[in-house]
Amino acid sequence: MHTFGELSEKLLLAVKKQEDTTHLLSEMEHIPFKRLQEFLHTDSQKKAFWINCYNAYFLILRVEKKISKSDIYSKKLINIAGVLFSLDDIEHGILRKYRYKFSRGFLGNLFASRRIKQLAVNAIDYRIHFALNCGAESCPPIAFYNAEELDTQLNIATQAFLMDNTIFNEQQKTVAVTRLFHWYLGDFGSFKGIRKIYKSQLGKDISDYKIVFQTYSWKEHLFNFK
Repeated sequence: MHTFGELSEKLLLAVKKQEDTTHLLSEMEHIPFKRLQEFLHTDSQKKAFWINCYNAYFLILRVEKKISKSDIYSKKLINIAGVLFSLDDIEHGILRKYRYKFSRGFLGNLFASRRIKQLAVNAIDYRIHFALNCGAESCPPIAFYNAEELDTQLNIATQAFLMDNTIFNEQQKTVAVTRLFHWYLGDFGSFKGIRKIYKSQLGKDISDYKIVFQTYSWKEHLFNFK
């Protein structure tokens, strides 16, 4: 039996190598829920485990199970610790502390289940948005995360994504940023928070820049591992 952190990494590795995941999925299903709760007792452990799971299960559902794009996020098809989750449950419920999906990060989900609340992070970390991959061309690439190095890993992922997906226009004083900032504005601390992120992550002062949002490409781009 693997530790739960190792199990999530091994599952993601098997998906990357396109190996049979049957045994690992069975291990996931048979984790005692109480033990999962006890193991994932820090936010670092929660984020590492659930980011790896999200990225692995997205590819399993899309590639192996042939789940359509219209159903893949909302259908509860992921069995972990005897509980059926959807990708939305993992992202918006657990990793975003049960935010309402369409509120741009400003409203909680009043209907979040008891299980989701038991597993959710204590504080929202905006950097998860640069670690989750939903198979689109504009999504961040997939990496492997572990609790011990998570802070460094998430900073690297954030910095790399921002450097690759930001257009600075020095003459016009505009900065074109990923549309992820628009969709989850509350998670990022609104426009003031976006400016702070560029200062802290890239050392770039955009306090006098106008922020504009780029178009997001939903063209399918699977297995985008870095």
